[in-house]
Amino acid sequence: MLQTRQPSAELLRTFAESLLRHFPEQYDETLYARLEQDAQQPQSAVNRLAYAAAMSDFCAEVLQKQPHFLQQCLQQIPQLSDCGDYDERLRLALQDACDETELYRILRRFRNREMAKLSICQSLNLGTVEEIFIRLSQLAESLIIAARDWLYAQACAEMGTPTDSQGNPQQLYILGMGKLGGFELNFSSDIDLIFTYPANGETVGARRSIDNNKFFTRLGQRLINALDQYTPDGFVYRTDMRLRPFGDSGALALSFNAMEQYYQEQGRDWERYAMIKGRILGADPHDPNIRTLQQLLRPFVYRRYIDFSVIQSLREMKHKIEREVRRRGLTDNIKLGAGGIREIEFIVQVFQLIRGGREISLQRHELLKLLPELAKLGLISPQQTEELRLAYLFLRRVENVLQAIKDQQTQLLPTNEQDRRRLVEATACFTQWDAQGNPVEIRYPIEDWASFYQVLTEHQQKVRSVFHYLIGEEEEKEENTEDNAWRDFLDEDLNEDDIAQLLQENGVAEQDHEEIIEKLAQFRHDLSHRSVGSRGRIVLAQLMPMLLNQIFAHQAYRTLLPRILDIIEKILTRTTYLELLVENPQALTQLIELCSQSKMIAEQVARYPILLDELLDRNALLNPIHFSRYSDELQQYLLRLPQDDEEQFINGLRQFKQSTLLHIAAADILGALPVMKVSDHLTFLAEAIIEAVVNLAWQQVSVRFGVPEFLEENQKGFLVIGYGKLGGIELGYKSDLDLVFLYDNSRSGQTVGGKKVIDSNQFYLRLAQKIISIFSMNTSAGILYDVDMRLRPSGDAGLLGCSLSAFENYQLNEAWTWEKQALVRTRAVYGETTLRAQFDTIRRNVLAAPRDMEKLKQDVREMREKMYQHLSARRENEFNIKTDAGGITDIEFIAQYLVLANAPQHPDLTRWSDNVRIFEIMAESAVISAQVSEQLKKCYVDLRNRIHHLNLLGQPSVISDKEFIEERRFIQQIWRELFD
Repeated sequence: MLQTRQPSAELLRTFAESLLRHFPEQYDETLYARLEQDAQQPQSAVNRLAYAAAMSDFCAEVLQKQPHFLQQCLQQIPQLSDCGDYDERLRLALQDACDETELYRILRRFRNREMAKLSICQSLNLGTVEEIFIRLSQLAESLIIAARDWLYAQACAEMGTPTDSQGNPQQLYILGMGKLGGFELNFSSDIDLIFTYPANGETVGARRSIDNNKFFTRLGQRLINALDQYTPDGFVYRTDMRLRPFGDSGALALSFNAMEQYYQEQGRDWERYAMIKGRILGADPHDPNIRTLQQLLRPFVYRRYIDFSVIQSLREMKHKIEREVRRRGLTDNIKLGAGGIREIEFIVQVFQLIRGGREISLQRHELLKLLPELAKLGLISPQQTEELRLAYLFLRRVENVLQAIKDQQTQLLPTNEQDRRRLVEATACFTQWDAQGNPVEIRYPIEDWASFYQVLTEHQQKVRSVFHYLIGEEEEKEENTEDNAWRDFLDEDLNEDDIAQLLQENGVAEQDHEEIIEKLAQFRHDLSHRSVGSRGRIVLAQLMPMLLNQIFAHQAYRTLLPRILDIIEKILTRTTYLELLVENPQALTQLIELCSQSKMIAEQVARYPILLDELLDRNALLNPIHFSRYSDELQQYLLRLPQDDEEQFINGLRQFKQSTLLHIAAADILGALPVMKVSDHLTFLAEAIIEAVVNLAWQQVSVRFGVPEFLEENQKGFLVIGYGKLGGIELGYKSDLDLVFLYDNSRSGQTVGGKKVIDSNQFYLRLAQKIISIFSMNTSAGILYDVDMRLRPSGDAGLLGCSLSAFENYQLNEAWTWEKQALVRTRAVYGETTLRAQFDTIRRNVLAAPRDMEKLKQDVREMREKMYQHLSARRENEFNIKTDAGGITDIEFIAQYLVLANAPQHPDLTRWSDNVRIFEIMAESAVISAQVSEQLKKCYVDLRNRIHHLNLLGQPSVISDKEFIEERRFIQQIWRELFD
């Protein structure tokens, strides 16, 4: 047990020195001796305070940094009754705040002092588990509202008071989400907020009026900084705004009407799930806007009927929980692991979503108050109710003790001995409310870490049991290995002759025996030198017979075996993935089918075993989501990641890309997607990731520099232009991204709202640099995309970002012919509608400008010859589909030349950027015949299709020159007619 009942001499000396330094008139040199004497008494203030400090490094640090607080605590140990009335005390404290620096200091010191009080009450069992997290939630709410009100007054003095069309003043309303909304905040939790205001309008009372959205956006930015920014006094709360409509790409604050429209038209099931906990902070019951906002949100969350339509979505959310637990190895995570806090929350909120519209008693935020309501409705049994309640209180006790140690957001069980002793001490006996709401002392048979872990495991198993019973358990499917010839494959006494006999029984050709025996022997040898663990070897012994049986039943066993063995070697020490394949035979079959046809998939799965999760649902592989939904899917995926961990966020982007690529490739291999659709999916996946990267970069750059002062609501004034295959909606599996960044320079000015003011042009260059940095960052999940910026004006010598007017001038007056060719295959892939329209106009004007036809023909021909000399390395009897004569590049040059030559007379030729539709519109405009158009399209699609499948096989775009003979002959004939 933790030996802190009698404080150490070091701790007493620290207390004494702190008090003597700050209160010399009250204490003398005998203070240490007096403290030491008091410490002999178990119930003395100094003894109890030292115990609380030993339980929490954070508490000890606050006592040391705030001697007045230490003095108060030595005179009287804080009681839970002292932890309240936050609103009034904050109001008085903030009367002395003359600027934001002082605001930051007062908020942080107040927060730290009150959190230390709650830590003391928690360590000394002066309050129940529930009382502690209710007080934590009340403290957070008071700090948020106090900061909002102080900043609102300052903003009104600076920018005027926001009003509606009738002249009524407008306030910023804040929705507290998650545990803050449910009065269940952790000791060191992030806070999830959504900002809204009643109506659009403009400010009055300042020299210059601004619209309400700009006012509340700036106020929201200042509030986030006041809470989230780290100073010498620490921070108030890490603040997450990603649950707002449209996530990071949405406006920081929305009007009530805009909120209602979003949730009616675009709100998704996961947002309903999140909004269950949504609560208006600092709500004045006499404020009519509060009722309006509540009535606006309630129909979105709670349907009037019993909503069984949500069950499938909830099942999918449940599967995501399972995959996340497995993917992140969360076995010792008391929140996300099996039987953890999140499963209890999920159980309760599932019933709220399904039945909350009909059962008013379920329309509340607090989990512990909802459990008995579920029992009254017969949705769970009294026994399940009690098991979930006790498990929740125990897990929350563990969570708060863990987080109070260093004021860090963690749910992982500690590995160091000191923190383990703290947990053992804190959970052996503590106070909680019973089912009738009376405080009772709960004792557990916990004496050491082993007994603590036993109690924890028992609670988790009960939660897991209820979770599976109510939500539905995965069917356990195991292939019977009793009759499998390979069941003894891992036995040490199995020799090469035995393996040869097995191969013969499996119908493997004798000439292949030597090669296969060598591979299997090498695998067994490597296995003997790996630390797999007892559980891993048991699972592997089940898996290998199933695996080898299927491999050797496949006609492509020679290529399939090394690919699969490579994957198994990569996951040998990750037992959860071995279990996934054993328990889900359909996933194993799916893996073998895909790897037999795609070296690329096999390499990706070996490198990123996380992708194995994607094989569980064959139906999802055969029916990929529509490419227009990639942006929403990515946004939902990213919401599950911590906002303050940039590397994990960027890893999330890469993981989403890899898993989606696997889905696309699987659908391609299984015949569910034709080649044109494959390119559509790959292209719009890239666009969704570009959007997320720009939003992340914008967020990070704007924190430092603010944003250009002339921007309106939801504006960035920034465009990303896709060139080449991205521009032509023709991305392949291994394509890089050819990008150009443009920005609106019709207005100019400086940035506002950041730590440093810079010119708006400089801001956009910093943004471009940050975007490239995010794309290029090499994390454990690899590179996001290779980005090529060489097609920007002036190439490598030019700036990373270019204004729209400078881009237009360059294209009209300075660009080479090959740059105009490249412009044919361009389109805006990110940016506001008005800017996209401006770019389209520039592109059309450049492509349709009159030009010297002989010079155009000569330039195109010379550029093709130069590319052929530099890129083509032709060997006898081979044909490079991309670079050789009669290949893809020739078709692309033909399309570009015909657009540039004919657009002055036929402006419609500038409409499309993809070759297939370019050829179609040429036929409509009689630039080429319908027959030639159809033949060029067919050649192009067939050649691209072959490249796709070569990519899947991991092979270069080189084939025998006996293939595509007629296609090459036709393309070369068209080339000669145009250029020779």
